Amino acid sequence: MTPDKNQIAALLDRSRARTALLTDAVDDDELGRQHSPLMSPLVWDLAHVGNQEELWLVRDVGGREPVREDIDHLYDAFKHARKDRPALPLLDPAEARRYLAQVRAKALDVLDRVRLVDEQPLLAGGFAFGMIVQHEQQHDETMLATHQLRTGAPVLSAPPAPPGDRRIRGEVLIPGGAFTMGTDTDPWALDNERPAHAVDVPAFLIDRAPVTNGEYLAFIDAGGYDEPRWWSTRGWEHRNNAGLTAPLHWLQAEGGWHYRRFGRVEAVQADEPVVHVCFFEAEAYASWAGKRLPTEAEWEKAARWDPETGRSRRFPWGDEAPGPEHANLGQRHLTPAAVGAYPAGASPLGVHQLMGDVWEWTSSEFHPHPGFRVFPYAEYSEVFFGGDYRVLRGGSFGTDGSAVRGTFRNWDHPIRRQIFSGFRCARDLAPELA
Repeated sequence: MTPDKNQIAALLDRSRARTALLTDAVDDDELGRQHSPLMSPLVWDLAHVGNQEELWLVRDVGGREPVREDIDHLYDAFKHARKDRPALPLLDPAEARRYLAQVRAKALDVLDRVRLVDEQPLLAGGFAFGMIVQHEQQHDETMLATHQLRTGAPVLSAPPAPPGDRRIRGEVLIPGGAFTMGTDTDPWALDNERPAHAVDVPAFLIDRAPVTNGEYLAFIDAGGYDEPRWWSTRGWEHRNNAGLTAPLHWLQAEGGWHYRRFGRVEAVQADEPVVHVCFFEAEAYASWAGKRLPTEAEWEKAARWDPETGRSRRFPWGDEAPGPEHANLGQRHLTPAAVGAYPAGASPLGVHQLMGDVWEWTSSEFHPHPGFRVFPYAEYSEVFFGGDYRVLRGGSFGTDGSAVRGTFRNWDHPIRRQIFSGFRCARDLAPELA
């Protein structure tokens, strides 16, 4: 499970190739433009991934002299809000690319020379390198979301996702009892995924698949956006203030609903998971459907718990890294795949598409696991605990396989929907069945 140096170098290369794809796809003017106040200019993300690599791999792990210490403050995400970043004296695209190349050459030299030993926490299992791989892939997904928000002709392309299976519907019973949540063993797990701990989860029902566009359209057609009884107080207030009437990027035109995807307008596909909905929309749909959103612990138990062995798997299908047969990950496609497209990726109890396609909102706020310890810096997780966030699980079609697993925890504000977010529902058992 722990990658060797050659595998780490290959993962670093894969991340950089994706960064290049996303930034080479547009001209310098578009790289420097802010396509939404929610997002950084692409050129900021480009240099930021290099700056983080320099800070952690070149300076910290490698003990080398700084490459560009003078730009650290420009690419500190905590010093400058996204809306303010276009006004900063950022590196231009050519400078940013040269900077990334310089840093990468030094980082690979560091990788070649260091020992990946347990005595040094940053090097144990190659953690620092894995952190940088995941960081760049996370920004690649953010840049992909920026591409979705840009206007103009399409610049990205990918083959269509595989077909689905309309038989994958209904609910799965997850038996009650304790399971192991979190991890102590995954070498690249981040601090908020640790430590492993037992959680007793009462029996519940969970949807076999994410909620689809067709199912969500039934909520719209039933007047779900106009009926306050389905919405929480905060959700209804946000629905009114933001003027929500459908998922982000949906367009109503002659012939029905359409969806703008990366510069192309296509008819909404009924059997694909709904995407670009905020937590409040997901919560309202679940209420309308007579259900609720799963808790984070319920989601993880459904994704990881193997009833035959009693252990928690790394992924729903097992411990091996995701392949193209398991899940829609890594920007191989530019859409969620239809429900039932990945039978090989189902959990032991028959829950499908828990990895990839869409990040799934849970009802849980973002808090540390019992026994949490900061590593290697508080700004990754600790400063966000207890804020106005909801946890999302499972990754999306834009998430790389190196940056997600059954324990991975994402979080965002409940109003956010520029992310590739969807959901599935859960519900309690009837008292006579519990």
